[in-house]
Amino acid sequence: MAAQMAVNSGASLWGPLKELWETVDGAVLRRQPESVHLLDLQLKKHKPHFLSLFKNPPKSAEQREKVRKASTEGIAIQGQQGSRLLPEQLLTEAFILSDLFDVGELAALELLLAGEQQQPHFPGLTRGLVAVLLYWDGKLCVANSLRTLIQSRHGKTFTLDLSGELVALTTRFTDELMSQGLTKRILTLVSEISVTREFERLQKERGLGNEKHRKEVSDLIKECRQALADSLFSWTCQSPLTKDDTLALIGHLETVTAQADGSLDNVNMALVMALLYCLDVSFVEQGTEDREDLLQALPLLTERQYVSAVHSRLMDGQPWKLPGLQAVCRLAWALSLRVLSQLPQGSALVEFTEADEALADQALLGDVFLFMKEGMLGCESFAHEEFYIRRLHSLITDFLALMPMKVKQLRNRADEDARLVHMSLDSELPSSLRKDLDHLMILIGEFYSKDPFGLELGLEFWCPTESLQHTSLQGSYLGMALQRPPHKQVVLSKFVRQMGDLLPSTLYISYLRMLKGLANGPQCAHYCFSLLKTNGATHSDNIQGVSGSPVSWEHFFHSLMLYHENLRRDLPNPDAAHYRHPPLRGITQKELEGLTSFLQLLTTIITWSENARLALCEHPQWTPVVVMLGLLQCSVPPVLKAELLRCLAAFGKSPEIAASLWQSLEYTQILQTVRAPGQRQAAGIEVELNEIESTCEEYPLTRGFCHLISTLVESSLPVNLGAGLRVPGFQPYLNFLRDSVFLPFPTRAYRHPAEKWEVADSVLEVFHKLLRDYEPQPADFVQEMVELQGEQVPAHKPPGHSIMFHLLNDSPMLALCLSLLEEGVRQLDTYAPFPGKKYLESAVLHCLCLLDLALQKEVVFMDLLRESQASLLVSPLEQLLQGVSPQTRRADHIVSIARYLYHSSSNPEAAFQSAKILRRIANYPNIQIRLVGDFTHDQAVSDKLMAGFVECLDNEEAEEAIEKGEDSDQQKKVAKIRHETQIHILNLLITSLELKAPNLALYLLGYEVKKPVSSTNLQDPGVLGCPRSCLHAILSLLQRGTEKRSGPVLTQQAPHLAELCYQVIYQLCACPDTSGPTMRYLRTSQDFLFSHLQHLPFILPGNQIAALSQMSWLMKTAAIELRVTSLNRQRSHTQRLVSLLLDDQPHTQHTADGESGMEEETRSVSGFLHFDTVSKVRRKLLSVLDAIDFSQDMPELLQLDFFERAQIEQVISNCEHVNEQGHTVCNVKLLHRVLVAEVNALQGMAAIGQRPLLMEEVNSILQQVVERNRVRRSLSAKRHALQSWRSLVETLLTACPADLIPADDRQLIIRDLLLDLHDKVLSDDAAGELMPIVAGAVFTLTAHLSQSVLSEQQQGAGLEASSGFASIANSALHLILRKLLDFILCTGGGYQRLRAHLYGSLLYYLQIAQKPEEPDTLQTAGKAMWERLTAPEDGFSKLQRENLAIIESYGKALMEVVCRDACDGHEISRMLALAVLDRILSIDRQNQWLVYVCNSGYLRSLVESLRQDDAALQSLLTPQPPLLKPLYIYESKMALLTRVAKTGQGAVELLRCGLVAQLIECQVFDMVPDSDVHRVMRDPSGFIPSPMDRYRQILLPTLRLLQVILTSTTVNHQQGAAQVLQWLIVHADTIQSLLRCQELSMGALQELSLLTGIISKTALPGVLEMGGEVHSAALMEFQGHINRFQRLCLSLLGCLVGSERERLLKQAEIAAPGDSAERREEMEVAMQQVCANIMEYCQTLLLQSSTQAQFSICLFSPSGSEPAGRDGGRSDLSSTLPSMAYSRAPSLGLVLYLLKNSAADFFRFHQSHRQSLGKLQSLDQLPPEELKELCQGLVSGPGGVEKISSVQRSLLAKRRLVQLINNRAKLLALCSYVIETCLFVLWRHLEYYLLHCTPTDPKDPLLPGASLYRSRLTDDSFGGLQASGGRGLNLSRVSQQDLDLLKSDMVAGFGEALQRKLLEVEGLYSQVRSRYTFIQALVRRIRGLLRQPKS
Repeated sequence: MAAQMAVNSGASLWGPLKELWETVDGAVLRRQPESVHLLDLQLKKHKPHFLSLFKNPPKSAEQREKVRKASTEGIAIQGQQGSRLLPEQLLTEAFILSDLFDVGELAALELLLAGEQQQPHFPGLTRGLVAVLLYWDGKLCVANSLRTLIQSRHGKTFTLDLSGELVALTTRFTDELMSQGLTKRILTLVSEISVTREFERLQKERGLGNEKHRKEVSDLIKECRQALADSLFSWTCQSPLTKDDTLALIGHLETVTAQADGSLDNVNMALVMALLYCLDVSFVEQGTEDREDLLQALPLLTERQYVSAVHSRLMDGQPWKLPGLQAVCRLAWALSLRVLSQLPQGSALVEFTEADEALADQALLGDVFLFMKEGMLGCESFAHEEFYIRRLHSLITDFLALMPMKVKQLRNRADEDARLVHMSLDSELPSSLRKDLDHLMILIGEFYSKDPFGLELGLEFWCPTESLQHTSLQGSYLGMALQRPPHKQVVLSKFVRQMGDLLPSTLYISYLRMLKGLANGPQCAHYCFSLLKTNGATHSDNIQGVSGSPVSWEHFFHSLMLYHENLRRDLPNPDAAHYRHPPLRGITQKELEGLTSFLQLLTTIITWSENARLALCEHPQWTPVVVMLGLLQCSVPPVLKAELLRCLAAFGKSPEIAASLWQSLEYTQILQTVRAPGQRQAAGIEVELNEIESTCEEYPLTRGFCHLISTLVESSLPVNLGAGLRVPGFQPYLNFLRDSVFLPFPTRAYRHPAEKWEVADSVLEVFHKLLRDYEPQPADFVQEMVELQGEQVPAHKPPGHSIMFHLLNDSPMLALCLSLLEEGVRQLDTYAPFPGKKYLESAVLHCLCLLDLALQKEVVFMDLLRESQASLLVSPLEQLLQGVSPQTRRADHIVSIARYLYHSSSNPEAAFQSAKILRRIANYPNIQIRLVGDFTHDQAVSDKLMAGFVECLDNEEAEEAIEKGEDSDQQKKVAKIRHETQIHILNLLITSLELKAPNLALYLLGYEVKKPVSSTNLQDPGVLGCPRSCLHAILSLLQRGTEKRSGPVLTQQAPHLAELCYQVIYQLCACPDTSGPTMRYLRTSQDFLFSHLQHLPFILPGNQIAALSQMSWLMKTAAIELRVTSLNRQRSHTQRLVSLLLDDQPHTQHTADGESGMEEETRSVSGFLHFDTVSKVRRKLLSVLDAIDFSQDMPELLQLDFFERAQIEQVISNCEHVNEQGHTVCNVKLLHRVLVAEVNALQGMAAIGQRPLLMEEVNSILQQVVERNRVRRSLSAKRHALQSWRSLVETLLTACPADLIPADDRQLIIRDLLLDLHDKVLSDDAAGELMPIVAGAVFTLTAHLSQSVLSEQQQGAGLEASSGFASIANSALHLILRKLLDFILCTGGGYQRLRAHLYGSLLYYLQIAQKPEEPDTLQTAGKAMWERLTAPEDGFSKLQRENLAIIESYGKALMEVVCRDACDGHEISRMLALAVLDRILSIDRQNQWLVYVCNSGYLRSLVESLRQDDAALQSLLTPQPPLLKPLYIYESKMALLTRVAKTGQGAVELLRCGLVAQLIECQVFDMVPDSDVHRVMRDPSGFIPSPMDRYRQILLPTLRLLQVILTSTTVNHQQGAAQVLQWLIVHADTIQSLLRCQELSMGALQELSLLTGIISKTALPGVLEMGGEVHSAALMEFQGHINRFQRLCLSLLGCLVGSERERLLKQAEIAAPGDSAERREEMEVAMQQVCANIMEYCQTLLLQSSTQAQFSICLFSPSGSEPAGRDGGRSDLSSTLPSMAYSRAPSLGLVLYLLKNSAADFFRFHQSHRQSLGKLQSLDQLPPEELKELCQGLVSGPGGVEKISSVQRSLLAKRRLVQLINNRAKLLALCSYVIETCLFVLWRHLEYYLLHCTPTDPKDPLLPGASLYRSRLTDDSFGGLQASGGRGLNLSRVSQQDLDLLKSDMVAGFGEALQRKLLEVEGLYSQVRSRYTFIQALVRRIRGLLRQPKS
C-alpha cells in the first residue's frame, strides 16, 4: 500500500467518479459516437464502486501517520514530481473530514486538495465546505450512473432505443451487480442516509456554510437517495426481482411512514412503485412481439415458491406502519392473481388465485382508494414520472374491469348508505358508513384531472357510442370506424354511465368530480359533453326538466336559472342601509358544493372543447353567460362568484364569445364604471374586495376577476367599451386593477400567506399582457376628444400607453414593482421554502418582463412623444432604475435585478429576463460607469454578482434549440432559456467592450477597473486570489473537447454561443488596452489559439452561417497573434502557428506519447527527400477556404396573385433595419403586422371569401422574406469569413519573419492559395458579392509571389533554362496567369474597381519575367556578335515569350476590356489598366497589341484626352492643390504613350493622331510656378510635392515623350522634328526661361538634360526648310527663336564645366544634407548629359553648316585661355576674353577645358567602376561595416540598417553595387562621347582659325560703328549659314594678335600629357565597347595643326 500512497489531486472520491458519470451520460443519454468502448473501460475500472455501493475507503493507522508527516516530510502527488509539503491547517482539516465521513485519511486529504482546486467555482466557500460538496457529488455520480445504466436495460415497460451492443454491455454489467445483492444494499442505504442525520454531523464539525451551501448539500443528499430508489424502480419496470429481493422490498415498505400531510415522500414513492411493478402482469395483455420471452422470465408464472412467499407475506395479518400502503399492495396482488387465474399457466397456482376476492376485501377495508388519493397522488414526484401514472392507471382500470362484482357491491353498499342517511336526517348518522365508492370516484377524478404528459389516459373510460361523424376528433378508436372497442373499454364506459343512473344524492358531488377528472383532455371533454347532453335529452318533453337525470346540462342550467330568478328578487336597493344582511333565502352549504362541482366540471369541458363552448353559449334557452353574470350581481358567497368568474374566463377563450362578454360585463357593471347620479356609495366588485374579502382575509373573487380580465385581454380588447355612458375604453378596469388590487396588495391581511403572492401574480399577469401587445402609435400622443351627453371630454389612451407612462415615471406602480423585485431576491437568498414561493417567482418574472418591455419600447415611445409635443413628462427607465431604493437607502435597483442571475439554477426564467434587462441598459455608455461603481461598491455583493454571471455562463444544462417548434418538454424549454441567457450575457459583454473603460465587460471579464486596464495581470482562477471571471467561463466553454479529435464541443452543440464567445475573445485581443494582458494569458495559460486552430475548419451542416462566423473571429484573432508575436520576436510561437496553418505534411498530434518520436524522424527524412507525396494533407488554410461555399442560392422572385409586386417590395424595404451584427434585414414581425392590417382593411363580401387565399399569400411573402434575410446573413457571413481568411493570409505573408517560410515553400503555398481561390471564384455559381475580397487577396498573393521569386533570384539561384523559373514551375506560373486572365474576363462590364486589383496582380505577375538589373561590366565586347545571337535563351525571355503567347491566346476580348478600362472609369483602374497596357506592349514583339490599340481608335482617344487633362493639370499648380489624381493619370498616360513611341510604327502613329498638336495646345507648360513663393507652403509630411516639383512632374514626361519620338522616327525624322520644334517655339518663353535657370537643382538639371537633348535634335537650320511652306516673316521669327536657343545652350556650357560644377554639387548637398549619395550620382549623370547634348548640338550645327572647315560657321571665339576659377556669378563668364565685340561668344578655351575635365573624370569614374566590380565579385568577404555603409543609401530612417537581417543586408548591398556600377558605366559612356565631340569642335575651329582665317588690323576705322558691327556679328555668327554664304565671324574681325595668342594657348593647353591621356581613354574604353572612336585621328590632326609653322 505504501508504494501506492501518492495523493490523487483529483480526489479518488470525486474526480474519477465525475468522469464515470460523464461517460455513462454521454453513452446512454447523449448517445455520443465511439462511447461504447469508453463506457466498457470505465465500468471495468469502477466495478468495485458499484459492488460496495457508497462504501468509503477505510481508515488506517498507516495512512494517518503518512498524512501527519506531510507537513514536515511532504507527500507525493500524482502527476507531479517530488513531494509537496502541506500546511498544518490542511492536515487538521483532513482529519476532521476523515472522522466526519468515516473515510480514509488519504481520501479525506485528496478531497480537501480537490476542494482547494475547485474553490473558484464556489465563490464564498472555504476548501472544507467545497470538499463536503465534492464528497456528496461523488456519491451522486455513482448513484446517477447506476440509475442510468439500469434504465438502459431492455425490458417490458420502456426502451431508450440504444444500440444492441450498448444494451448488451449494460445488461451484463447490471445483472452481475444484482446477483451480488444490489437490492438489499440500496434498501439499507435508503434507510440509513437521512438529511437530518447528516446535517447534525456536519453541524457539529462546522461543515455547513451559508444558506446556498446548506441547500446544495441537502439537495445532493436527497438526490442520492432518490437516485438509489429510482435505480430499483427502473429495474422492476424492466425485469422482475428475485424472491428474496421482493421480500426484502416488502419488508422495507412495512416500516415506511408518511409525511406530515399524509403523503409518501419521493423516495418511498419510488420503492412502492417498484413493488407495484414487481407484482405487475398487465403487460401480458399488450401482445408485444417479445411477450413470450417476457412471460418466461416472469417468476410469478415460473416459480411457485415466489408466488407462495409473496402471497403469504401479503396475507400476513401483521399490520404495517401505513395500513393504506398495505392495502394498496394487497389490491395490486389481488389483481395480479386475478390476471394469473385467467392465463393457462395460472392453473397450477389455483390455491393462491382463489384468495383474490378475500385480498380485495382486505384492501377495501384498509381504505385503499383513500390512501391512493392522499398518500400517492399527494406525493410531489408522482406527477413527474410517466410510469407511476401509467401503473396507477392500470391499477384503477384493472380493478374496475377485472372485479365488476366488487364494483357492484360497492354501488349497492352506497345506495344502502344513501337510504340510511336520508332516513336519519333528523337523528344522528349510523357509524358503520363506508365511503369506498365515494373515495374511488374522487380518486378517479383527482387522478385524471392532472395530465402533465398529455397522455389522455381517461379516454379508456369513454366508448364512442355515436356513429362517428366527427372526423375532426382523432379519438383513440376513431380511425377505425366500425371496429369493436376492447372489452376493458366497454366495461369502463359502462361503469361511468351506470354510476350516473339513479345517482344517490350522497354520491352526486363525487360523481361530478369524477366526471371532471375524466373530461380532462380535448377528446375526453367532447365525450363528456355528449354524455351530459344525451342524459338530459331523453326528458326534454318534460317542461321543468326536474325529473331528467340530475347529471345533465338540462338539469344544471335549469337549476342555475332558478337560483338566479330567486336571488334576483332579493337584490337589495344599494342605498338601503340593511344591504349587508344576508338574504333569507340563500344557498345552503350542500347546494353550494354541488354548484361549485358542476361549475368546475363545466369549466373543464369548455376549456378543452371549443365546440362545447360555442354550443352552450349559443343555446337559446340556457344562455349560460347571461345567467352567470346575473348571479354575480346577486349576493352569493365569494367562493361561488370566483367559480363563476373562472367559468366565464373559460368561455372567454373564444374570441367570438369574448367580444360579447366584454359588452355584457360592462352592461352588468360587475366593476362599476358608471356612477348613477345621486348614488352615494360604490357597488360591484370593488366593494366586495374592500369590505367582504378584506374582512375574511381571503380573495378568491379578486383572483377570479383578474383571471377573467387576463383571458379576455388576450382574446380581444374592445376600444369602444361602454360608449354612450362613459368615456369609452378599458381605462376604468386598468385603474381598478392598479389602484385597488396591485398597489394595496402588500398592505392587506391574508389568512393564507401564499395568497398574497397569488394576487400579485394574477394582476401583474394582466399588466404584462397589456404592455406586451402595446405598440406605441403617433395617435396615442394626440389628445382626442369624445362627445359624452353633449359635452366634449378627453378620450382614454390605450391601456399599454398608460402602463408605459407609469413605468417611465417615478410612480407608485414602478416603486412597487422594484420593491417586489427586492423582496423576491431577498426571499430567494434564504433558499428556504415558504408558502406561495411559486407565485412570488411568477410575480417577479412578470415584473422583470414589464421592465424589459418598457426598456424595449421606450425609445419609440419617447421619440413619438417628442414629435407630438404633448405635455407629458417621462424619464427614461434606465435612469429611473438608478434611483435610490426606499428599503436599502442605496441606489441598488439594477444590482438587485442583476442578483437574479445568481439564482439561475433555481429560476432560469428570471435570470434570463434579468440578463435581457442588463443588456438593454448596457447600451447607454453614461450608465455603464455608474454601474461599475454600483457593482463593485460592496465586495460581498460584487463577488455574488460576478458568481451569478459566471454561473449562468458555466451552466451545463444550456442547450441551443435547433427546431423553432414549440417544445412541450419542460426540460428542453428550460435548457433553451438558459442558453438564451448565455447569449444575452455575451452580447452584453460585446456591447460594453465597445465603450470606453471602465465598463461592465471589463469588470465581468476580470480586468482592472480602478487602475489602467493594460496593467491587468490575468491569472487562472484561484491563483493569487483571482476569482473565476466571465473570461474563464468563456474559455472553459470553448476549451471543452479541444483535446479530442472531434474539436471544441461548443461549436457543434451551441454554434451561435460559440460564435459570440470567439467574438468576445477577438474584441479583447483587438482592443489596444486589453490586447496585451489577454494575449499573454491566452498564450501562456491556455495555448488557446493553437488548440482551436488545429480543429479548423468547423463544419456544421445545419448551421453554415454560425460556423463561418466562428472561424472568422478565430482567424482574425490568429492574425493579431501572428502580428504581435512577430513584432515581439517570439519566434517559436509564430513558428508553431505558421506551420499549423501552412504545412501540408500530416501532423502527429493525436498520437499517444510513446509513438511520436519515431514518426517525427521518418517524417523529417521523407519530407526532405519528397518520398511522401502520397500522404500529403491539405493545408489548413486551404481547407478553411474549402469550407467557405462561394455559391449562394438566391430566393426566386415572388409569385403574387393579389398583391402588387412593386408595392410589396416597397413595403419590404420600408420594414428593413440594420441589426446588431450590422446586417440589413427585414423585420418579419413588423411586415406581418402591416400585411395583416392591409388584409383586415378590405371590405365587402368578396374580400371575406378571399381571406384564406389572401392569408396564404401573406404567408408565402413572409416565408420569402425570411429566406431573403437568411441569404443576406449567409452572404454577410461568407464575406466576413473570407475577409478574415484574407487578413490571416496577408498577415502570414507580410508580418511574419520571412525566414519562417523558406522561399520554395512560400512559392508553393502561394501557388496553392492562388489556384484554389481562382477555382472557387471562377465556378459558375460563385456569388458576385465575394469577388472583391477574392480580387484583393489575389492581388496580395501575386505581389508576394513576385517578390518571393525575385528575392530568390537575387540570392543567386542560378536560372537554368531547363528547370524553369525559381522553385515554382513554369507550368504553375502559366496556370496562374490563365486563371488571372479568366478572372479579368469573367468580371465583364461591371466590377471596374475589382479589376483594379486584378490589373495590379497581372502587373506583379508580369514583373516576374522582367530581367533584373545586371552590372554593366564593360566586358561584352569580348563576345562576338554571332555568339550573342546564338546564345541559348535565358529563363526570363523564355517565360516572357510563353506569357505573351498565353495573353495573345485570349485575343480581342482581353484587349477590349483592358483598353476600355484604360480610357475611362475609376481613376485607379485607369492607371492600372494603362500600366498593364504599357507592360504588355513592352513584351509584345509582334506588335499585335499595338496594332489593335491603333486600329480600334483607343490610341486616338487617349491622345485626344490630353487636351481635357489640361485644365485639371493647370489647377494642380495652385499652391494648395486639390486632389493629385489628374497628375497620376497623366503620368500613366504619358508613360504608355512613351512606350508606344519607342517603336517606329508607334511613333508614326502618334504623330498621325496629332499628339504634338495636342501638346502644343496645352497651356499648362507655360505656367511655371514661382519657386520661392511656395517654399512656405510645403506639405510637412512631404507627401504632396511642392508646386515646382508638380510642374516638373507634368513637364518631364512630355519632354521624354518628345525625345523618344525624335529618336524613333528615323524615316520621317524631319517631320517629327519639325512638329517638335513647333512645340518648342510655341512654348519658347517658358523654355528659354528654363534654359536661363538660376539655380541648378536636381530637377532643373533633369529638365535641362531633356531640353538640350530635344533642342540638339530639332533647333537646326535644316528643320525649318522641312516645315513646308512657311512665309518669310514667320521664317524670320522662327529663325530668331532658334538663334536664341543656340545662344542659351552654349552659355549653359560655361555653367557646367570645371569648378562651377563642383560648386553646384556642393550647393545641392548643403541644401539637402540628408539626401543620399544616389542623388549626387544622378546629378553628375544629368550634368554630363547636358554637356554631351550641347556638344552634340555644336557638332551637328558645324556639320550641317558645311562639310569643310573653311565654310563652316564659328561657334566659339578664338581665345584659347581657360576660364579662370571664379567665385562670382555667371556675369563674368567671359571675363577672360578680350573685351572685343564678340565677347558674347564663348571661347574655344572653354571647349579645351571641358575636354581636360572630361578626361580627368573618365579616369576617376573608371577607377570607381573597377572597385565596385571587385566588391560585387567578392561580396561575401566584405567587412560588415562596408555592407552597412552600402545599405545606408537604400534604407531610410536612422537605425534602419540595424533592424534588417544579414541576408537582407547583403541583398541590399548587392543592389547598391549594381546601381553604382551601372551609374559609372553610364558616366564613362558620356565622358568618352563628350571627349570625342570636344575634339571635333576644337579641330574644326582650329582648322578654320589657323588655316583659313585672315586677321584684320586692330586700328580698324570701323571700330566706332561697333554697335552696328556687333549686331551683324551676332546675327551672322549664330544665324547659321545665310543664303549668301560667308562666315559667321568675318575674317576682318580677328586680329593677328588674337590668332597668335590662340595658338600659343592651345599649344600650352593641348600638351603631351593631355594627348597621352586621351589616347589612353581610347585604349581603355573604345576597344571594350567595340565602337571605334575618332579620338586618335582627331588628336593627330589637332597636333598637326598646332605644329604648323607660322605662315
